[in-house]
Amino acid sequence: MIGGDMTRRSSSTERKNVKTMLPRIVALAAVGVLATAVSAGAVPDRPTAGGAGPRPPGPTAPSKPTAPPKPTVPPRPTAPPGSAPGGEAWAWTQLTSRGTQIRYVSTDTSQSCPTVRYTLGAARNPFPMHRVSTPMGLQFPTTVCELGVPLTASDAVLEQSTVQAATLHPANGQLPLPKWTPTTRPGRIGVIGDTGCSVPKSGPVQNCATGWPFGRIATSLANGNPDLVIHVGDYLYRDDPARENDKAANPGCRTSADAARWDCVVADFFRPAEALLAKAPVALTRGNHEDCNPAGQGGAGGAWFRYLADDLRSNGSCSVFSPPAFLRAGTLNLVSVDSSSADPNDNGSLANRALFTQQFNAVNQDAGQPQHANQDYFVFTHKPLWMVKAAGSMPGAVEWATPVLDSAVANTSLHALRENVRLVLSGHIHLYQMLDFNTARPPQLTVGSSGGPLDNGPDDTKVVGKAIGTPPQPVNQSITQEHNPPGGIGVFGYADLRDTGTTWTLAFRDPTGSVRGQTCTLSTSRTNKSFTCH
Repeated sequence: MIGGDMTRRSSSTERKNVKTMLPRIVALAAVGVLATAVSAGAVPDRPTAGGAGPRPPGPTAPSKPTAPPKPTVPPRPTAPPGSAPGGEAWAWTQLTSRGTQIRYVSTDTSQSCPTVRYTLGAARNPFPMHRVSTPMGLQFPTTVCELGVPLTASDAVLEQSTVQAATLHPANGQLPLPKWTPTTRPGRIGVIGDTGCSVPKSGPVQNCATGWPFGRIATSLANGNPDLVIHVGDYLYRDDPARENDKAANPGCRTSADAARWDCVVADFFRPAEALLAKAPVALTRGNHEDCNPAGQGGAGGAWFRYLADDLRSNGSCSVFSPPAFLRAGTLNLVSVDSSSADPNDNGSLANRALFTQQFNAVNQDAGQPQHANQDYFVFTHKPLWMVKAAGSMPGAVEWATPVLDSAVANTSLHALRENVRLVLSGHIHLYQMLDFNTARPPQLTVGSSGGPLDNGPDDTKVVGKAIGTPPQPVNQSITQEHNPPGGIGVFGYADLRDTGTTWTLAFRDPTGSVRGQTCTLSTSRTNKSFTCH
């Protein structure tokens, strides 16, 4: 089973509310008390975001997709649909194109945002989070808040007295912040992908209760103290929660109508990833399972743009395409390219090549800026550019993904990715595979092995030497993690990247955290990129 199947935010407002209440209040003392309370609890809304991330610099950046008209933030209801009386809140730290953000989602009925206290220089001060959205229907019974945090800040904690939810994750309110500086980069990076538990509307259902390994993988990775976690897409797999076998653990994600509701987002991602989200900031890209429904409203895609996207939305809308997001991790540059709708049927279609050409031109333009030209770039995108799914004995007998992305790279003004793009990180195919070409083309690392049902891999000995891509280049090295190779089913796990000061080492770790196979070191050459493995 391939992971590409398609069976997948004011204080001014609150002051207005107070004004409408004043005629009903007779006692002046009561008015004073009420006004004081409202002033203390008001949290300004962030302006509604209508897109999915700022446009990359330069004229080659793709046009911003047009989102459906956005309603104003709805008035505060007495009891938001789906909200628990005390509610539950989740907080995490995410790298975005606007820097490091702390994000917070709660189902409590107060619709308020908490305060974060962090240290900056010699000062330690509180900062109120900004409200992004309030409850919207049954799918989104949540208040979403965010706060940008300077890179040099430390010791960020949610002030418990400002958290209205009865239950908070992480329980101690401590949020991880970047350990790197403007002149350094993450020392250890975990890469995961295709993490959700597969519950399609028809066909085989994954054993979510005891056979789904994402929780163990996330905890194992957290125990290794990563500085950063990169997720290469596909979070939400519960298309029909009525068919799952872990309903007891997910009271709000049990029926077909619950698909893509907040409780299912928690079940598929936040709960199993809890230990990991409390340990390190995350960098996220979108997968094809976070796709738009025909209405472009709600569904898994709407959930992506409400909770996880680079630029959050308040109206439940979904755009098929979104521009690249440029994330800075000190001297390491990460570019999230949304390939969720590239070749949607996985049949080799080259449709939308021009759109992706614009996106890769934007990557190259950014990587070529003088301040970045000597820095490493990782492009992370859900669908692989050069991953080999199968290979036969005959010359040319090879099946690879995703031709439209490779063709778009070849169609850029450079006809390639700029030489300081050191790695391409992807998922989609439910395997772990590292390919290199020993050319200026960056190695392709595919990590689709962190939760969903695994695929069978190729015989690596038959992959080496096969020419793929545009222009065709022979594969120099192929390492696929499989049970009973060659060509066996894949192995669950994640990638472990570590900074050596000049380059990166790479290892594959299984759900226990044990290294499986060889540990590899990326060459320092920009014209002959390859791994030396031992």
